[in-house]
Amino acid sequence: MNKASIPSSELKQQGIPNLALLIPMLSAIVAITPLAIDMYLPAMSTLANSFNSSVTTVQQSLSLYLGGYALGMLTFGPIADRIGRRPLVILGLTGFMLISLALAFVTRVEIFLGLRFIQAFIGAAATVVVPGYIKEVYGKNTAKGMSYVSLIMMLAPLIAPTIGSLILELGEWHLIFFILACYASLLLGLVLTKLRMPSDSQTGARSQRSFFGAYAVVFTKPGVKLHIASGVMTSFAFFCYLTASPFVYMEVFGLDKSLFAILFSTNVGALMLANVINSRIVVKYGSRRMLKVATLLAAIAGLGLLSVNLLGLSYHFTVAALIPFMGFLGVMSVNADAIVLMKFQQETGTATAVIGTLRFGFGALAGPLLALFYTGTAVPFSALMLGAVLLVALCQFLAHSQQNLS
Repeated sequence: MNKASIPSSELKQQGIPNLALLIPMLSAIVAITPLAIDMYLPAMSTLANSFNSSVTTVQQSLSLYLGGYALGMLTFGPIADRIGRRPLVILGLTGFMLISLALAFVTRVEIFLGLRFIQAFIGAAATVVVPGYIKEVYGKNTAKGMSYVSLIMMLAPLIAPTIGSLILELGEWHLIFFILACYASLLLGLVLTKLRMPSDSQTGARSQRSFFGAYAVVFTKPGVKLHIASGVMTSFAFFCYLTASPFVYMEVFGLDKSLFAILFSTNVGALMLANVINSRIVVKYGSRRMLKVATLLAAIAGLGLLSVNLLGLSYHFTVAALIPFMGFLGVMSVNADAIVLMKFQQETGTATAVIGTLRFGFGALAGPLLALFYTGTAVPFSALMLGAVLLVALCQFLAHSQQNLS
C-alpha cells in the first residue's frame, strides 16, 4: 500500500503530518516564488516614479530575481541533502520575510535591485526541498503528489497580479512587500509547529557527499539525463507560451485585454485540470506511461496549433488547439520530474536544483528565440512549442531504447 492511501492515523504513527495540511503547506511554500514575481508587476510604473527611475530599470529586477533564484537552488540543493530539509525551509522563509520587510522601506532603485536578488536567493532555500518532501510521502507515486502541489501552486500566478492591483488600490507599493513578509511569517509559524517529517530526524540517511560530489552523482546517474532533458524542453514550451501569448492574442489576433485575461485563465485552468486527472490515474498507469502518452497527444495538439496558424485561421482555432496542448504539457512536466526524483534516495535536493536551474535557464531562451524568428504571426510561437515537444519525444525514445539495451 502506498503512503498516499494510508489512513491519517497510520501516517501520524509514522511521523508524517496529515496530508490535508501538509500538501497545502508545501504548495504555499513553493508559491512564494510566483507571488514574489507577479504581485509587484502592476506596481512597475509606480516603483519607477517612486525611485525617480525608468520602468526599464525596474524591470531588471525580474531578471535579477530569476537569476538569484536559480543560483539559490544550485547553492542550497546539495546543502539540504547534507544537513536536512527542515533547517533550509526555516532559513529560506526567515530570510524571505526579512528581505521583504527591507524592500518595503527602500528608497533607491539600486538597493531595490540588490535586495530582490537576495530575496530570490534566500527564498530558494525553502522551495528547493519541497519535491524531496513530496517523494518522502508518496514514494513510487511521487507524480501524484507533484500533481497536487502543482495544482495548488498554479493559483498563485493566476491571482497574484490581481492581488497586487487590489493592494495598490488600498495603499502604496510598499504594502505589497509588507504582505509578502506577512505571508512568509505565517508559513514560518506553520513550519515551526507542524512540519516534522521522519527524514528531519534521520541524520544517518542523509548524503555524505561534497557539494560538487552531489552534482556529480546527479549528472552521472544512468537513465537520468534524458528525463531531465524532457522536463527542460517541456518547461521551454511553457515559457514560449508565457512570453508570446500576450503578443499572439492582442497583437496578432487583435483581442482586447479582458478577453486575453479570460483566455490566459482558461489555459491555466487546462493545466490545473490536467494535474487533477494525472493525480487520479498516474498510480494505475505509472509516470513513464503517462509521460509517453501525454507527449504523443501534445505532439498531435502542437501539430494542430502550427497548422491552423500556417493556414491563417481565426483565433478560435488557436485557442482550441492550445487548451489541450497546455494540459498535456502539465502532465508531461510533473511526470518527467517524478521519474528523475525517483532515481535518487539521498540527492533529491541536488536533483531538484539541477531541474529547476536548467528549466529557468532554457526558459529564458524563449524570448530571444521568439524575437529571432519574429514574423508578425503566431507561426514561430507554434513551431517552437511543437519543436520542444518533438524533442521530448526523441528523448523518451532514446530513454526507452537505453532501457531495453540494459
